[in-house]
Amino acid sequence: MKDLLFLMRGIDGKYIRSMPLAEKYAAREFLIDQSLDVSTQTLVQRILPVCANYSTVVRFIEEKSLFEYGLVNHALSAAMQTLIKDYMVLTVQLEQQLNMGQLTLQKMCFYLQPTMNLLDILASVANSINRGKCIGGAVLSLLHEKTASMIGDSKSSQLLLFLTQSACAPYLELVGKWIYRGFIVDPYAEFMVEENEAFNKEKLQEEYNDAYWEKHYSVFRERIPVFLEQVADKILNTGKYLNVVRQCGLDVRCPFAEELVYTIKERRYYDQIERAYSYASQLLLNLLIKEKELVARLKSIKHYFLLDKGDFIVQFMDMTENEMKLHIDDIFPSRLESLLELALRTSTANVDPFKDDLRVDLLPFDLTSQLLQIIAIDSNREKEYQIDPTDMRLSGLESFTFDYVVKWPTSLVISRKALIRYQILFRHLFYCKHVERQLCSVWKGNMQAKAYARSRWYTAAFALRQRMLNFVQNFEYYMMFEVIEPNWHDFQQNMATVSNVDEVLAFHGDFLDCCLKDCMLTSTELLRIVHKLLVVCVTFSNYVQRVSHATTVEAEQERLRESTLQSTLSNKERKENAQKKKTATQVLAEHVDHILEDENFEQTIVRFDTNFSRHLLELLDKIMDENTKTDEHKLFNIIYRLDFNGFYTERLEAMSAERAMADYQSMQESKNTSKSSSSSSLTSFTTQHSESARYVPGQYRSKP
Repeated sequence: MKDLLFLMRGIDGKYIRSMPLAEKYAAREFLIDQSLDVSTQTLVQRILPVCANYSTVVRFIEEKSLFEYGLVNHALSAAMQTLIKDYMVLTVQLEQQLNMGQLTLQKMCFYLQPTMNLLDILASVANSINRGKCIGGAVLSLLHEKTASMIGDSKSSQLLLFLTQSACAPYLELVGKWIYRGFIVDPYAEFMVEENEAFNKEKLQEEYNDAYWEKHYSVFRERIPVFLEQVADKILNTGKYLNVVRQCGLDVRCPFAEELVYTIKERRYYDQIERAYSYASQLLLNLLIKEKELVARLKSIKHYFLLDKGDFIVQFMDMTENEMKLHIDDIFPSRLESLLELALRTSTANVDPFKDDLRVDLLPFDLTSQLLQIIAIDSNREKEYQIDPTDMRLSGLESFTFDYVVKWPTSLVISRKALIRYQILFRHLFYCKHVERQLCSVWKGNMQAKAYARSRWYTAAFALRQRMLNFVQNFEYYMMFEVIEPNWHDFQQNMATVSNVDEVLAFHGDFLDCCLKDCMLTSTELLRIVHKLLVVCVTFSNYVQRVSHATTVEAEQERLRESTLQSTLSNKERKENAQKKKTATQVLAEHVDHILEDENFEQTIVRFDTNFSRHLLELLDKIMDENTKTDEHKLFNIIYRLDFNGFYTERLEAMSAERAMADYQSMQESKNTSKSSSSSSLTSFTTQHSESARYVPGQYRSKP
């Protein structure tokens, strides 16, 4: 019996000795002296599991109390140590009974029955943790599952509940600091939320693909206790909201702060986390919307980047017209800044309280290259697409864009990624506006040249200019009033109902994505076609302006000569000058007609007309094909505006019929069938006249 009492304390006896461990976490085995009678050995065998479990628990406590095993294992080891102290008191009491001669093996077995169950549970917990190499949340998940499995055994359930509550105490303390104060103190890397210092808030205004909000604080799923899985995202977001407020220099103290205590009924601390989440989300939302005036800033950005202030943008384009024609290396940004300041102060934008945050920027790549680079970044192929600025000869117009200064915490919503999307929309709209101004300048020149030009080819140039102007103006109207304004209206309605910052980010991102998509800026094929159309329009306007330049100069010289001499001439001299003017006009008209009837001018106008029509038909065809592949049909609006009288539909039907005829002929040539079999076959609709073919994107069918 003394040997058993020694073994219960981890000391070998005379008749019973412990055997060396086969493995680090193996159960302790014992060697019994065979000289003992069988009945004694049987009673000893019933008591030895207590000694083996005690050995397992003590080894677990000694190991898990080390620094590297974390706060949860430390707390669990301390709780087990408390129970082992009670066990040691029991061994002392048994030894006292033995010394008094009142202890037998049968009595010892009886007294140890409750302790056997306790040590068996402790050893089971220790073995499970050792086998799984668990730390932090994994330990708590294991304890929670064991506690739930013992719900029918009150004593075992209470024991496991004590162990779980003790082990949860440091972890739930970390949760409390995070959801009530917004900071993490996690020296052992056990907490479910981890801070990644590689992502900092300063990069929000520097990098397009910076993921500060998503990755600065992130959840490690392996560290989440099973009883907190349902609220893990709320725990993450609650702390993130409070952390943003703390970084603004404000002291955060949640009025609903209560100590979190583990219970089998999860509803209690779920309610605590829910209250903390509601408080944190409302606190940050009020900070952004009321104190930082987020909605007003977004409206300010819309004024400039989405051309909401018409008088400002027209005045700015008038002031910078000469600068925009220069090469990017010849432009002084300081001069553009001065002109921007002047345009802001002398337009309705002067009432905007955030106008001083607007800046000018000259990018080393055009819009198409920028979009291709962004697509490469989003598809993780950034290294495959590198832009060499030395290979691009850009004008100020092609490289110009606005920039906007945004400070923390507003930069959470208006990040560099969001600003680049605004810049893409602005560059597209700005270039379209420039093309419209160029075509309007051609119209002004046409009005002066009408007095001199009688050639039919100049009339053809007038008609082509009007078609181009109709395309550009309708395209601008579609983007401004059928895409941006409806989406902005929906965005404002959504902003009135938001309850947290994540919803603000989602609605703002959806607004920009919808605008980019419906403005055909997410499809490289559509963008290339639109860009070609705009380039054709600009090239045409430049050409016509060069041809009209001689006429404009002569007319201006004649006007000035007349204005300076008119007041000093007599009536007779005035009549003579009028006759001379008429003669000069006839000579000038003959000169202009000679230029316009030149074969090169005729061919150039025809070539412009052909290119413009081809690209426009290609655009309409591509839009119809794109829309038939999806359930969204907003792009059909631009088709209805450009083809309001069915003019292009007839051309598309003719193209469709020609392609169908070519396909049919190639198919017939490839077949080696007999004349009789071919004559007996059904007549294909493609053999009909082209006028009977009806255009349908991606297929061909006969008119009903």
